[in-house]
Order: sequence, then structure tokens, then C-alpha cells
Amino acid sequence: MKINGNEIKPGNIILHNGELYVAVKTDHVKPGKGGAFAQVELKSVVGNTKLNERFRASETVEKVRLEQKDYQYLYNQDDMLVFMDTESYEQIELQRDFVGDRAAFLQDGMMVTVESYEDKPLGISLPGQVTLEITEADPVVKGQTASSSYKPAVLENGMRVMVPPFITAGEKVVVDTNEVTYVRRAE
Repeated sequence: MKINGNEIKPGNIILHNGELYVAVKTDHVKPGKGGAFAQVELKSVVGNTKLNERFRASETVEKVRLEQKDYQYLYNQDDMLVFMDTESYEQIELQRDFVGDRAAFLQDGMMVTVESYEDKPLGISLPGQVTLEITEADPVVKGQTASSSYKPAVLENGMRVMVPPFITAGEKVVVDTNEVTYVRRAE
């Protein structure tokens, strides 16, 4: 889909010089002389490169829509994670590094959304919150105020999280997968 250079907004993904970029910041400039333009900060979707580009209103750029598809997590094999398309039952394998540290939150049968462009996966979204059991929790130190004192605890997946003093080992808690923080005690 073609859009004018002055219509680029933060969050848009565009195809520029044969590479995919996400618009991080846009600034519309109207100089005293000459035509108006959009100063756009672009970040590469694939690599970690950043670009600052000027787009005039008369220029057109290719705005890209990423395909979003739901997959079910099956298992991990060495450093590969295996997911299944719930409609066609096709399986895809993604590198553990592609998912990053959040791979520890994957549970059997968990539904995830994979964003791809031309059948090449670019991103993955896990559910916002998961329920996990606390395997280790430090004892409460007497004299600490309950208002702001959190203690370290280890989740069943091996990740560490700070929890309130009333949480003990063996309890199930809800954890935010993006921030890796305690949300609440599970019912």
C-alpha cells in the first residue's frame, strides 16, 4: 500500500531501500523556504540499524502490513522451538534466540501470535500474563514494612521475580510476560 511521505506515523512499517523499517519518531517540518517534509527516524526490523530520513509530501513510500497468524506451542528441540498452525496443522520452527528470554514462559499448548512478512517471521507475541508456581521464596525478614518490601522468588521455569512477603513456595502466581513482574496471586 503506497502512502505519501507526510502520512508516515510512528509504528508504521515501511519498505525503504529494499529493507523493512519501523517508524520510531516523526517530525513534520515546514521551513521558511522550500516545501514541507517529514523528518522520520527509522529502525530496521531485522537488524539494529537506525536511519534518519526526510520524506517530502510528494514522495510515496510502501507501507507494509505484517501478516499475523496464531500458532500453538508444541515443544522445544535443542535450540529450536516448534509451533503448529491450528488451521492447517503445519509446523514451523523458530530459533530460541528469536523469542529471547521470554521463551521461558512458553507452556505446552500455549497460543502465540507470529507476525511475518512474505512468510518470514519477524516477531512473536506471547499472552500478556501466565500462571506459574513459585519453587523457592526467601523467608520474610521481621521488621520490614509490608507496603514496599518485595522479596526474590524463583518460578518453576527458573526465572527470578520479586513477590510480596506473603507469597510462599508452592503457591501459584500470575506473572506479566513482557515486564517479567509479579501481578497477583492466582485463584
